[in-house]
Amino acid sequence: MMIKIAVVGSKEFMETLLPVAHKLEEIEIDPYIYLHPAESSELLKRLKPCDFIFFSGALPYYMAKEIREQLRIPSTYLQQDETTVVSSILSVMYHQGIQPHNISIDLVDRSFITNVFHDIGIKESPQVFDYENMLWSKDEIKRVIDFHVTKHRSGEAHLALTSIHAVYDELQKIGIPSERMIDLKKSIINGLKDAKIKAELAKSHSATVGACMISSLKLREGLLEQLDVISKELRGSFKKVDEMTFILYTTRGDIESIIKTNMINNLFASIKGTIAIGFGYGKTVKEAEQNAKIAQSFAKNNPIDHCFYILTSDKELFGPFPKEQRVQSLKNDNPELMKIAKETKLSPANLSKIIQFSQSHPSLKFTAADLSEYLQVTRRSTERLLKKLVDYGYAHICGEEMPYQQGRPRAIYEMNLPVSLSF
Repeated sequence: MMIKIAVVGSKEFMETLLPVAHKLEEIEIDPYIYLHPAESSELLKRLKPCDFIFFSGALPYYMAKEIREQLRIPSTYLQQDETTVVSSILSVMYHQGIQPHNISIDLVDRSFITNVFHDIGIKESPQVFDYENMLWSKDEIKRVIDFHVTKHRSGEAHLALTSIHAVYDELQKIGIPSERMIDLKKSIINGLKDAKIKAELAKSHSATVGACMISSLKLREGLLEQLDVISKELRGSFKKVDEMTFILYTTRGDIESIIKTNMINNLFASIKGTIAIGFGYGKTVKEAEQNAKIAQSFAKNNPIDHCFYILTSDKELFGPFPKEQRVQSLKNDNPELMKIAKETKLSPANLSKIIQFSQSHPSLKFTAADLSEYLQVTRRSTERLLKKLVDYGYAHICGEEMPYQQGRPRAIYEMNLPVSLSF
């Protein structure tokens, strides 16, 4: 099936993508080029019919949020990761002889660079601008530019490495030595292939989207080969989320088929060690993925080495398979919940998700980052939710942590929600 993908990005990004586009089978690329990421919203207003929208990065994706959410077209963006950061730093070191701690860097997530520094034994602290929680505008981009200018003029940084093409262009104009973060061709190709899978699932109105998430507590020999066997039975392909976690997109029909034939028991029994498996169904890829993640969290907390749960789009939880097939509802129409929702001005849906998080989280204590990852919303949105709960006494701050040498400490929270609200 030919899939048409609208790609929104800078001229430089397109210059990397278009020469390798022929490697993408059954994908037609329709490029939309901006001079500045803020133009991504206007580009979406002129969007021609397509099956999927692929943004070159998080910045244009979030700057187009208002228009993007009005469209009935699925979308995603090219994820930045540690491989991109390492490749870019190696390029600067090789070509310009500048050490990593003398480079000012802006990127989505500070942990990418702190992990790299830690893993290769760099003792100096990285000079990094983390814009994970920023509400993007042209003013925010100026903050990124000012960061690099200040670091250069103080002598702390000999070169700026930026993830934003508009920042690079401005730094070049004012004479600040700078380089763009490398757009790896392999990452672009994999991102577009993943977009194609999501587009095909979204187009299929006759099949509910299904997702399978698998985590292994240890990366064991032969695991990838075993996942390949499972993926063939589910007629999908696993995508690596992190070193220990993989996700596969498929259909509800394919998942139910291997459960009915008991083939799934043989497949998962062949995997050595403790694994946690969650299946999720949903009307969209995102919903199925989130439900798979929730189902997997129940499997992680189950003492059985090999078990799995299924969470449907109606929030019915089945499992743990194969020993039991209990059904419990994760919906909550508890009058107490409705009272708290009215008092805190939080939606019952958000409260239910927070309760689900509280139940599945391995510790009573958590950070805004933990809840943000679970809810799949920005840190700032999560902190607003927590503030309301704290203000009305349904959560409290019980400590703080300092994950990085620089920056503010993070608050540690604990819920005070009534136990009767538990599912």
